[in-house]
Amino acid sequence: MSAPPVLEVADLRVHFPVRRGLVFERIAGTVRAVDGVSFAINRGETLGLVGESGCGKTTVGRAIVGLTPPTSGEIRINGVAGGSRGRSVQFVFQDPYASLNPRMTIAQTIAEPVRLHGLRDSRSAVADRVHELLELVGLRRAHAERYPHELSGGQRQRVGIARALACEPELIVCDEPVSALDVSIQAQVINLLQDLQERLGLTYLFIAHGLGVIRQISTRVAVMYLGRIVEMADKADLYDAPRHPYTRALLSASPVPDPVVERRRKRIILRGDVPSAMSPPPGCHFHTRCPVAMPECAVGDATLLPAGAAGQVSACRRAFELDRILDGGTYATHRG
Repeated sequence: MSAPPVLEVADLRVHFPVRRGLVFERIAGTVRAVDGVSFAINRGETLGLVGESGCGKTTVGRAIVGLTPPTSGEIRINGVAGGSRGRSVQFVFQDPYASLNPRMTIAQTIAEPVRLHGLRDSRSAVADRVHELLELVGLRRAHAERYPHELSGGQRQRVGIARALACEPELIVCDEPVSALDVSIQAQVINLLQDLQERLGLTYLFIAHGLGVIRQISTRVAVMYLGRIVEMADKADLYDAPRHPYTRALLSASPVPDPVVERRRKRIILRGDVPSAMSPPPGCHFHTRCPVAMPECAVGDATLLPAGAAGQVSACRRAFELDRILDGGTYATHRG
C-alpha cells in the first residue's frame, strides 16, 4: 500500500467577518479569502502556489500550519486530519526581519524550537545543533551570537530557514521567502532550498506572486485567483501549454530576459479590476475580466476538470480553445 501524500487539502474555506461600528459593532459582510481549495503534495515534491496579491494564497499557507483557523474543509498531514501540526509542518515567512525577535541572538532564535520540542537533552547538545543548522544553511558559527539587525536580508532569511529546520519537519510552507531580497540573493536562497530538499527529503509548498520564481523551484504549479485554484499542472505542462486565460495572462506579464523577444512577444491585457473578495462574481470568479468569457461563465460552478496533459486541470470551459482564440486574436496585444 502506497504512503499517503504528506499534505492533503480538501475543500478548504477561510472566511473572515467584516465588522463595522465603534459603539454598536455589527458584521457588515464576509471576506471569502479562500473559497474551496483542494490539492495534495507528495513526499519530496514542491507545489508552487501562485497568484496576485490578495488571491488567498498566504491564507492557505497559514491555515495549513495552524496560524489561521479554517472555516471549513479538511487538512490532512500524512493521512491524519485534525489535531496539532506539531513540528511536522513549519513556516518560512516573507519578511525575514519582521519574523525574527530583535532582542534574541541568532543562537537563541534557532535554539528555541529545539528546546520547546525536546529535541536535544542538554545545553551543549542544543548548542551543537544550532551550529549544525547554521552550517546547513550556509552561515558561520560566528553568526550565532549576532542579532538580526547585524545580518543582511539574505542572511536573515537563512536564519528563518534554519529555525524551521530546527523542528525536523516533513513539510515547509514558504510564503514568498525571496520577494524581499535582491535578485542575486533570491537565486542563492532558492538554490539553498533545493539543496536542502535533496539532502533532507523535504516537501515544500512554495507561495509566490511571480511565475518566474515558481518556475525555478516547483515540481507542480497551482494558480489561484480570488480564493480559488483555477489551474494546476506539472511545471512543464503549465508553462508550455497553459489551459486557463488567467494563467496565460500571468505568463504574458512575466518579463523575458531577451530584449528582442520581449519587444516582439504578445501580451494579454486584462480589463477591469480584481473584484472584491466580499462579493465575488457568480460562476467563474474570473469571468468579469476574462478575454474569452461567455454568458455561461457567469452561472454554475467553475469546476476543475482534466485539460490537456495527464494531471493538468483547469476551471475554464474553453480550456481547449485558448490557443485558437488568444494566439493572434483580438485579445492578444503587442507590448510597447
